[in-house]
Amino acid sequence: QVQLVGSGGGLVQAGGSLRLSCAASGRAGSRYAMGWFCQAPGKEREFVATINWILDVTRYADSVKGRFTISRDNAKNTVYLQMNGLKPEDTAVYYCAAGARTSSYATEYTSWGQGIQVTVSS
Repeated sequence: QVQLVGSGGGLVQAGGSLRLSCAASGRAGSRYAMGWFCQAPGKEREFVATINWILDVTRYADSVKGRFTISRDNAKNTVYLQMNGLKPEDTAVYYCAAGARTSSYATEYTSWGQGIQVTVSS
């Protein structure tokens, strides 16, 4: 079992930046990949970014390419999501997740952190 604790988030004006963090603990074999997803009110949970914990290979949703960066710090067992150029449509609850392989599908992830609210004002 993997435990994930997310932090960061908050309220920012459009064009601003935020960094989300997700600290992982537990079975390393269960978290070969880490992902970030977001869910806006009334919408489905959407893929944002994912990273292979060992190979450092990343993938992004088209809507965040060039603005968001996912990274990991192996020594701290922490994954980050640096969000730059934020837009009001980025407003959502963000979740980090751990799984056995990188994927843009939420069903591929078996452990989830608590939601982190990100609000971008226009």
